[in-house]
Amino acid sequence: MPITSRAATFRPIAAALLLAGLSGCATLTEPATQTVYVQAIEGHRPLANVGCLLANDAGRWYVNAPGRVVVTKRAWPLSVDCRKAGDAAGYEAVPSRAGAGALWGNVVISAGVGYLVDRNTGAGHDYPETITIVMKKAAPAVQEEGGAGADEAVAVAGTPLY
Repeated sequence: MPITSRAATFRPIAAALLLAGLSGCATLTEPATQTVYVQAIEGHRPLANVGCLLANDAGRWYVNAPGRVVVTKRAWPLSVDCRKAGDAAGYEAVPSRAGAGALWGNVVISAGVGYLVDRNTGAGHDYPETITIVMKKAAPAVQEEGGAGADEAVAVAGTPLY
């Protein structure tokens, strides 16, 4: 059999394998952004007009909860910090999850190389469609005679103290 006909036989097979390999790469097949719905609750009741800041290594986004916002997907957690008129706050670090189809396609076809690419770009990873933040009331400041009381910062859930 001549070499040219052997090469002609393998070209369609090589093309099919290449396409199959690319189908497992979420970087090429999935969007880099995702719409999430953010809601806040306090004492098993939904709250309105809650300002929430969402952030990951790709950026920061603001939404007035309950509401929807488009975020850039990443493999790392999405931090969500919500506050309502100075009297309630809540914080959550929401992990992303790798999609099963993209994960298996990357592992089987590209021997894990596609997974590393997708992990760095965030493709193939999704945050939950709905994020619920549990809000906590701020503790009132206690004023003591001659004490610091109102002069000290009041710790609120999700507020880092430095």
